[in-house]
Amino acid sequence: MKTFPKPLTPGEERTYLERCKEGDQEARNILVERNMRLVAHVAKKYQNTDYDAEDLLSVGTIGLIKAVNTFRLDKGIRLGTYAAKCVENEILMLLRASKRYSREVSLYEPIGVDKDGESVSLVDVIEMENREVLEDLILDQEVQELYQVFDACLKDQEKAVVGMRYGLFGRSPKTQREIAAKLGISRSYVSRIEKKALGKLRSELERLEQRA
Repeated sequence: MKTFPKPLTPGEERTYLERCKEGDQEARNILVERNMRLVAHVAKKYQNTDYDAEDLLSVGTIGLIKAVNTFRLDKGIRLGTYAAKCVENEILMLLRASKRYSREVSLYEPIGVDKDGESVSLVDVIEMENREVLEDLILDQEVQELYQVFDACLKDQEKAVVGMRYGLFGRSPKTQREIAAKLGISRSYVSRIEKKALGKLRSELERLEQRA
């Protein structure tokens, strides 16, 4: 497992959250970087799936970014508590999407295991997504806006990588290795393209949010 920076103290976290709320991009980045241990911890629960650690970490990071972008201090909870649910939700949506294209998948078919070694099924995911807290988390995620930003700010190769990586436009999600083989490039290059593209999407979505 990678070595990540130490988590923020409660006081540091509040300071950076307040700065982030005021539009401080550096504070936003620090909040993401200093909570990567949390992403790794949550991702580890789902290591016995079809996705390797890097894949789960990458998807979980998207959940963390969403958490930082939507967290409100007036909720009365720590960012870590809120972010853990965002990260787990993002990973579970990926696992569910990977099963969506099999016509004979049972709602009770295991798609992974939790931290206690218990099987996680599709019906568990559905029940989780029906909870009020997760409804709050996805409320601000406007799918149509995301697709518009995707089309407007990414280059063709970036669109291809992100589209395949996260199963956009009705496609099945693919691992970085699968994308590398399909495009004839290295896995590390796919990773760099993905990170750059996600950065562009994040910046544009934040810009639109500030204008709203």
